[in-house]
Amino acid sequence: MTTASIRRGYHVIKTILHFGLDDLIPRHKKPWYFSILRNSLFWIRNKHKNKSAAERLKLAMQDLGPVYIKLGQMLSTRRDLLDDEWAYQLAMLQDRVPPFDSALAREAIEAELGAPITTYFDDFNDIPLASASISQVHTAILKSNGKEVVLKVLRPNVEQQILADLQLMTQTANILEAILGEGNRLRPAEVIEDYQTTILGELNLKLEALNAIKLRNNFIDSNSLYVPFVYEEHSYQRLMVMERIYGIPVSDTEALRAQGTNFKLLAERGVELFFTQVFRDNFFHADMHPGNIFISREHPDDPFYIGLDCGIMGTLTEVDKRYLAENFLAFFNRDYHRIAQLYIESGWVSEHTDIIAFEQAVKVVCEPMFNKPLDEISFGHVLLELFRTARHFDIVVQPQLVLLEKTLLYIEGLGRQLYPQLDLWQTAKPFLENWMSEQVGPKAMFNKVKSNAPFWADKLPEFPELIYDNLKLGRKLLGTQQQMLDKYLRYQQKSHKSNYLLITSAVLLICGTILFTQIVTLWPAYTCIGVGIVIWAVGWRSRPKNRKF
Repeated sequence: MTTASIRRGYHVIKTILHFGLDDLIPRHKKPWYFSILRNSLFWIRNKHKNKSAAERLKLAMQDLGPVYIKLGQMLSTRRDLLDDEWAYQLAMLQDRVPPFDSALAREAIEAELGAPITTYFDDFNDIPLASASISQVHTAILKSNGKEVVLKVLRPNVEQQILADLQLMTQTANILEAILGEGNRLRPAEVIEDYQTTILGELNLKLEALNAIKLRNNFIDSNSLYVPFVYEEHSYQRLMVMERIYGIPVSDTEALRAQGTNFKLLAERGVELFFTQVFRDNFFHADMHPGNIFISREHPDDPFYIGLDCGIMGTLTEVDKRYLAENFLAFFNRDYHRIAQLYIESGWVSEHTDIIAFEQAVKVVCEPMFNKPLDEISFGHVLLELFRTARHFDIVVQPQLVLLEKTLLYIEGLGRQLYPQLDLWQTAKPFLENWMSEQVGPKAMFNKVKSNAPFWADKLPEFPELIYDNLKLGRKLLGTQQQMLDKYLRYQQKSHKSNYLLITSAVLLICGTILFTQIVTLWPAYTCIGVGIVIWAVGWRSRPKNRKF
């Protein structure tokens, strides 16, 4: 391990102990050597004993930086795992991270623009509109059109801090790989590598701008999602400029209720948006924590979402999409045998898995979920049970599905906040059935032919010439092959004749040698030897010289 990794590892341990997070571990869960290790770091004491455990966890994650703040953001949506106090404290990590100095923000913005802020913007507000784990947002007026915009700028030195954490995580994962062996099903190194690609993407605001533009175009005529306009000409690696929006944070249920928002429709649209992004567009927002989602103030009876922060976007392969959709449908139809088959066919589970036992294990975990509203279902409990069950099978962690799993957790958290009675199955099942009907069957075949029609129409005029050229080439090849066959047959004939003569000469020479030693009259022996030599010479000269045919 490098010096930087050791230093960062020590800082992580020091922060955990500094905020007394070790006290959160139940006494009966601590191993016998835990107190020895803790006492060996006697100079690090809990300095926040007067604060609640939830607040201490929030402050610790806040102190550890962006990588850990992201984890806290995800946990804040899990009302089934956390009580209200814990969820409230962690929710502060979404957009209430302490801001950095506005003078540094100005300096960073002007460095990206290559000019003073006043060159392009009026009324720049030094007080940030919001402050998050990786970036900070300020408001201004764009001079070119007089419209309100927000300027998103990265925190100073955030790249170095994230890279240090990722290096520590990578080295820890490699140690785990070495301990667990090559055949382990957790594949921690691959998971960390996938996460590294994701979070490093957030450090490039130019890439986020392009993601936002693509997502906006995908839903340009939608009544469910609005993505603010991005000014690409003013967007750089550490700066992004986009339209300012006025919405209600999705977590502010009181304000949403006060304006008469249709929570049922809003929750259903959230589920539909997720499946549309995954299966229709194969481009989904993978950081849907409440700090990134707002609700429109217009038409509360017909509300739509406003999506921000497109730094983390996910995609799946066509194969994974197909198997995922079939898994969902099999799950909704309680076809656990089909689920087991799909896991094996997709390679997510070893082909040597006992399919009957796996089917029964999935049934035991999933069956209790049906016929219950969302507020009575704990997906966290179900996931825990599935992971526990997985220990008995060769289930392999799929890094490409990590973002999707995280997004599903966010969707569940939002659905629980907005409309706990949402019937997730009835909302999602029709969408998936329609999507599957478009992927297989006559309709799917017709759509594929239709989509490829312009290509074939462009190539059709070339078909007669291509057919003629291929027939001509076939005739030429046929003639060439016939010539090669004739040459081969002649070679075989010469080869057989030569071999026959050589064998005959060898027999005569052997006989002559035997006669030479056995009889008094020598002329028969000389005759055999002489004829043998002549036949050998003829056979040697008649052997084929060229083996190319």
